[in-house]
Amino acid sequence: MGDVMQVVEIIGAGGPEVLHFADQNRPQPGPHEVVVRVVAASINRPDIQQRRGLYPPPPNASPIPGLDISGIVAETGSEVTHLAVGDAVCALTNGGGYAEYCAVPAVQCMPIPKGSSFIEAASLPEAFFTAWNNVIWGGRLADGEALFVQGGTSGVGMAAIQIARQLRNAIVFATAGNDIKRQICRDIGAKAALDYRGDWEKEIMDLTGNEGVDVILDAQAGPNTQKQLDLLKYDGRLVLIASHQSKTAEVNTGKIVRHRLSLSGSTIRPRTPAYKGRIAAALVKEVWPLIEAGRITTRIHAILPFSEVREAHAILDRNEQIGKVVMAVDADLAETVPGTGQGQA
Repeated sequence: MGDVMQVVEIIGAGGPEVLHFADQNRPQPGPHEVVVRVVAASINRPDIQQRRGLYPPPPNASPIPGLDISGIVAETGSEVTHLAVGDAVCALTNGGGYAEYCAVPAVQCMPIPKGSSFIEAASLPEAFFTAWNNVIWGGRLADGEALFVQGGTSGVGMAAIQIARQLRNAIVFATAGNDIKRQICRDIGAKAALDYRGDWEKEIMDLTGNEGVDVILDAQAGPNTQKQLDLLKYDGRLVLIASHQSKTAEVNTGKIVRHRLSLSGSTIRPRTPAYKGRIAAALVKEVWPLIEAGRITTRIHAILPFSEVREAHAILDRNEQIGKVVMAVDADLAETVPGTGQGQA
């Protein structure tokens, strides 16, 4: 291993043109970290927002974008005992994924599900961490409840639909922007998929016999906030993972009180490694066996070489993606499956 690696830097704020390749020193692991030789890295909406200057990394996080990766452990910190050099892992990073090597807290690393390639594994962490944190923990989705997912074919949306169906036997409704996307929502478990530009409030109430839903997962907020609160049953929960439409909204606080509603928001990136490690452990225990059994799937919209990072971002800018866009950082290994004689250090 050389001391210098190639990374993607953000120079200013703007479109994909502000992404530039540069050489940096390879990171060294802290006592509780590992350094992963990155084989694949996926593109996420927070990367786009960071590039636009709207989502600065938290203190002590790498300014290099990239929140989920897969690869091979190249070095371990002095206090790491459960991982070894040569292990194939996927991980939720604190930043730094758009690089040939990435330092990650060891507790945020997970084994690659059996049968999954490095490309497929790189599509998992951010989406499934976010879905678990907000649907299962934040939304407290219980068995048989009704969940409404705004944006059903985003990575998080697809993860949320499948977790809700497979682990909670929930009744799931979703929105998406065209017929193809809405059919995919239904294919992975949604009872109904609606046009997010249509009258989805009325459609949800019609579909539920005017009862509404128990939990809503949303990234838009703004004028949607009160509409969604109006769709909740008594004791319902609205969970915001972003506020793309507006950072402010006028809501009926009286109804929140009378109907015992909960309105909450969350971000994972600033949380501690210990918190993220608990999510990682829950995913490996509860979700990874379902992926290995084919009951939960990941959808890869596009695989691009690392050199085409600007085009990878442009796909999300154009909102074309159905599922995840993944970059092959190591093209020789990216589509191999660890444990099959390929893809090992």
